[in-house]
Amino acid sequence: MSASSASLIRRPVPRLINQALPHVILSAYTLFALFPIILIVINSFKVREAIFSVPYQPPLPGTFDPVGYQTVFSRASFQQYFVNSFIVTTASLFLILWAGSMAAYALSEYQFSGNRWLGLYLSIGIMIPIRLGTVSILRIMVGLGLVNTLAALILVYIAQGLPLAIFILTQFMRQVPRELKEAARIDGASEYRIYWLILPLVRPALGAIGVFTMIPIWNDLWFPLILAPGDATATVTLGAQQFLGQFVSDWNAVLASLTLAMVPILILYVLFSRQLIRGITAGAVK
Repeated sequence: MSASSASLIRRPVPRLINQALPHVILSAYTLFALFPIILIVINSFKVREAIFSVPYQPPLPGTFDPVGYQTVFSRASFQQYFVNSFIVTTASLFLILWAGSMAAYALSEYQFSGNRWLGLYLSIGIMIPIRLGTVSILRIMVGLGLVNTLAALILVYIAQGLPLAIFILTQFMRQVPRELKEAARIDGASEYRIYWLILPLVRPALGAIGVFTMIPIWNDLWFPLILAPGDATATVTLGAQQFLGQFVSDWNAVLASLTLAMVPILILYVLFSRQLIRGITAGAVK
């Protein structure tokens, strides 16, 4: 066999390694990220002793026990917690996307004095955690009589999510061709009509913002614990805490409640993952 033919045989091997290496790394990272979730799910179907003795073993006939889920649905108003979390998350997400897209349209379309400074001021909210103002927020909600209401949580989450929504949507709306908007104005379309026309063009950004916004809202424990700790207004994350005691914790119920809390957000993430990827990669392909 000549040297040239041997080099041709050896040449595809490094190329195959280069193609397979990213997939191997990403697959390993995926398993590493999913491992805690899988561990919670499998242990939620075990007896208490098996959770600590064989935590990595799947539930077998000798260790399988759905007592955690029975406890959750018998002792807690978990259905109400799901409804509260769903109302807070969907209402906050809708208002964030609606108000954020309108503000982004104004900042990207109209050039006025202070436009750049206003955009910078709104972007400061991304860098400053809203939890630093917890005491002031609590005083405002007490003054408005909104403590132990879902409206208090919705207002706080809107304020929390608007800066990121406005910042991202402003950049996307500036990339919409001006000729398209000018043609709509020539046809007699109002500014509100033009806004609704270009909104589908920034759908990937809306999907990305939706994912980045709904996960922190659904998983938040801080503000529900401070602003709406009542049983009628508790969210899923707050409801799961009632099984954690100072001396004795019902780990079966804790793991079952965490599993139930994860299922809706995982389903929504899978549904919106395509829009998330499009929103993240849109700027790289233009």
